Amino acid sequence: MALPRHFVVLILQLILVPLAFNFSNAQGLKHGFYRKTCPKVEAIVRMSTAEYISKAPTLASPLLRMHFHDCFVRGCDGSVLLNSTKNNQAERDALPNQSLRGFQVINGVKSALEDNCPGVVSCADILALVARDVVSMVKGPYWKVPLGRRDGRVSSIDEALNLLPPPFANISSLKQQFASLGLNAKDLVVLSGGHTIGTSHCSAFTNRMYNFTGKGDTDPTMDPNYIARLKLRCSPTDVTTLVEMDPGSFRTFDEKYYTLVAKRRGLFQSDAALLDDIETKAYVKRQALTHGSTFFKDFGKSMIKMGKIGVLTGNAGEIRKRCDFIN
Repeated sequence: MALPRHFVVLILQLILVPLAFNFSNAQGLKHGFYRKTCPKVEAIVRMSTAEYISKAPTLASPLLRMHFHDCFVRGCDGSVLLNSTKNNQAERDALPNQSLRGFQVINGVKSALEDNCPGVVSCADILALVARDVVSMVKGPYWKVPLGRRDGRVSSIDEALNLLPPPFANISSLKQQFASLGLNAKDLVVLSGGHTIGTSHCSAFTNRMYNFTGKGDTDPTMDPNYIARLKLRCSPTDVTTLVEMDPGSFRTFDEKYYTLVAKRRGLFQSDAALLDDIETKAYVKRQALTHGSTFFKDFGKSMIKMGKIGVLTGNAGEIRKRCDFIN
């Protein structure tokens, strides 16, 4: 028998609320956290990251997503970086995380930091700094990252499957999911702007082109001309082809994502959903009309806010020696 909708919502809230309670720990984050223990931490992270991005600039998008996906499951504790073991399937093996790339960047940065100040800087902090640095390296904004996160020791494939917002989410579920983590509707529409860089596999959106309601139809909220163009790239069963999320400037962090969404050319249903809410729609329209007048500033603020979700500070968690294994 199907459970009543309000009961399902209650269960979801009970699962997610403990993370929201961890916001008190965010007070343990601060600028200059490593001033005495690893004073060159930000310079080392930036230099190490730049070595990778200069050779493979398309890594910027998955590294930004990696921080996002980390924070939405168990908070920003580096749990997305952990490898699966014989006795545990980790977050990074969940379907939404299988397209993440750049784990070697995080490991390389960690190695450089261990050479300079061993056992001091957490992988969770590295992920937050790398996300900021890759965005600025592809012409996006730069923001100050408060530090002091510690690394979690638990990573669950099931939690990643259940807690990461899917590309087919509607506006109600998106707002509810963000709100459960202390993020509001503005944070939702601002952070969605991260889709201005990167690519997606066809399988994340082919249902919008070929079988939206199970009757071989298309998504009426998507520009028909855009659908026609996408059909030239993606067959109904294509699971390998990559499509630019922001055609024409997918390697540059800019405001053009909002222009696309305003024209009903957002790639995912979750992009199109931003037009189904008064507040998020107004933000999309404003950024599209003003060429992103406040987007960069807003993005930095929302990233700082997201980076405080469920953090471990003080004596909680650990400082991993390697980012892909617990100590």
